[in-house]
Formats: sequence, structure tokens, C-alpha cells
Amino acid sequence: MKRLLAAVLAALSLLSLAACGAPAREEDPSPADLPSAEAPVVEPASPPSTKPDLPADPVETLLASMTLEEKVGQLFFVRCPADSAAEDVGAYHLGGYILFGRDTQDKTANDLIQTIQSYQDAASIPLLIGVDEEGGTVVRVSSNPHLRASKFQSPQKLYAKGGMDAVLSDAREKDVLLKALGFHVNLAPVADVSTDPADFIYARSFGQDAAATADYVSAVTAQMTADGMGSVLKHFPGYGNNADTHTGIAVDQRPMETFETSDFLPFEAGIQAGGGLTAVLVSHNIMTCVDETLPASLSPAVHALLREDLGFDGVVMTDDLAMDAVAAYARDGAVAVMALEAGNDLIITTDYRTQIPKVVEAVETGALDKSVIDEACRRVLSWKSALGLLEGVRPWFVG
Repeated sequence: MKRLLAAVLAALSLLSLAACGAPAREEDPSPADLPSAEAPVVEPASPPSTKPDLPADPVETLLASMTLEEKVGQLFFVRCPADSAAEDVGAYHLGGYILFGRDTQDKTANDLIQTIQSYQDAASIPLLIGVDEEGGTVVRVSSNPHLRASKFQSPQKLYAKGGMDAVLSDAREKDVLLKALGFHVNLAPVADVSTDPADFIYARSFGQDAAATADYVSAVTAQMTADGMGSVLKHFPGYGNNADTHTGIAVDQRPMETFETSDFLPFEAGIQAGGGLTAVLVSHNIMTCVDETLPASLSPAVHALLREDLGFDGVVMTDDLAMDAVAAYARDGAVAVMALEAGNDLIITTDYRTQIPKVVEAVETGALDKSVIDEACRRVLSWKSALGLLEGVRPWFVG
């Protein structure tokens, strides 16, 4: 028994000694005890661009796709020929046709619509279709009783009967009729100031002083723009009491002060009211206070006056280059080159079959800078775009 007790005590003693001599167990370190690791540096993401990608300008894209011949053709707003009208649209890449009484005579509305559509069908870039429907003595459409029961009256008669309300109601009716027939441009209103019945231009003018004429031009041009009809302010720099340039040269010797205080006012008013749907037609009168030699239509100095002093940046067109007032400059067939050099964007002429090749030749030989063609064509296409003519054109270029 003593021996068993002694063995037990010895075993307990050995266990006690083992417990005292054993190394203590290391505890798991706490997170605070771990060495800190440096966080990797992350560059902040670039902020998204605040400038979205803009679609390409359709006018610029179309312009860049055009050949020289196409660009030059777009600068010709010509009298519709009696024959080969549809064929010439494609052959010369014409910018537009102006229809006269011969082109509307005896046609029904449907006849005229179909005829105009045949011209458009031949065009890769839609044509400007224009007409002189001033009212009074110049009525290319309403002179045909199939198209309107009576002729549109002159602004003077309308105003005398019903004031500006009658004038604007008449303008609205013209726009609706012309658009329905396929026209985009009415070469109106006449912005010339004339109060003397003896003046050549009097019957076509408003017949009142500069201030009243400016009010008339502003109101009519604004109405045409509201109706989506292209307007043409004519005949810059102002006809005054000059002779008929259809039959000869007209030399205007009035001082600049007269133009600044009178003749320019209706043009300035029309430019303000018409916005992007308004063009300006330049006459063949020689404005001696600016250029003693050249007709206004061919004078760089007169065009600079329109661009810089009046601030006009839209389409500028010549009066008809087939008129006698410019016959002396047309002998070598290059009058259209002169007109473009002067600053015109659109050439009105009957002789386009001669003039267009002359312009192309002038560019190819370096006599006429290509930038002149590009700038003029850009304005013409912009006018067409504002009139809604470029929608769906060459759909591959529209962004």
C-alpha cells in the first residue's frame, strides 16, 4: 500500500515539473500587432468628357464630296431653257432654274408640278426653283388663269386698299401657292426706294420713302420666312431713278450719303427680318461713288460694301448677266468669272452653257482661286439646307 502511494505521488510530481518547465503557447497576434502594409497608389479615373462628339456638318460633308464641275454648276441659278431642261440639269449640275411666263403659260397646276418634278428628278442635289412673282407688272405665275383666277396686285395697290394687313395676307397667299407648285424662291420683295412715278422702277416698288419702304420690306420678308419661302431683296445698292438696265447702261451718280440714309435702309431691314432664307440680288447700275467703272454686279468694291457695311453673310446673286448693261463685259464669255471674283455666289444668266465651262477652265488654269468656288458653293448649299432641300440628299453623308 505504501509502495502504491509512493508511486502515485512520484507520478504527480513528474507531471507538475513538466507543466512548470514547458514553454508557454504563443497567442495569435491581434490585427493591431501586424505590421502595416502601404496601400498601392491608384490613379483616379479621368472624368468623362463634357464635350460630346458632334455630328458632321452635312453641308461641309456634301461640299467635300463634290467635284469641281458639280460645285461650279451649283453656282448657276439660270433661266429655264425652252429645250433640254431636264437633260441640262444633270449635264451642268445646275444649282437652280428660274421660271418665266413662257414656262408657266397655259399649264394647269398639275402640268407645272409635274414639269418641275421632272427637273428635280434629274438633279443629284435638289434645284432651287425660283420665279419673279412681285405682283403688279411682274407676275410669272398668276398671269396664267389656270393657276390663279386673277393676277396678284402690286404692293402699292394692296397697301392703298387694306394697309399692311392686306400686303401680308397677299404675301402669305403667294407663298402657299408657289410652294404647292414646287417653287422655293420668290425673287421678291423689291427693296428699291422710289417716290416718283417717272422712275423706271417706281411701279414695282412700294412707292414710298425709305422708312416706309423699310417697314414694308421687313414685314414681307418676315412673312416669307415664316412660310418657309426664300426671299430675294433687290436691286442692291438701290435703283433710284436710274434707267432700265435691261436695255443699256445705267450710271448712278448719287453721293454715298444718299445710299446710307435712304437706299440701304430697306435692305438692312430685310436682312434683319429674313434670316437664313433671304438672299440679295445686285443690280447692273454703276455706283460711281464706289466704283466709277464696273456695274455693281461685277464690282468687288460694291460687294464689300454689302458684306462689310451691311454685314450680310448670305447668298448674293447677280441680276441677269444676259442684260444689255453688262453686254460689253460678256464678249469673251467670261463675265461669270468676273461676277464670282466680285463676290457673287449665284449667277443668273441665260448663257450658262458657255459660262459654266469658262468658270471651270478659269479654276483649272489658276486664273480663279478654287477657294472662291468653295465659299460660294458653301453659301448656296447652306441656303438650300435652310430651305429644307438637302434632307435625304446623298443619305450616306448625313451623320
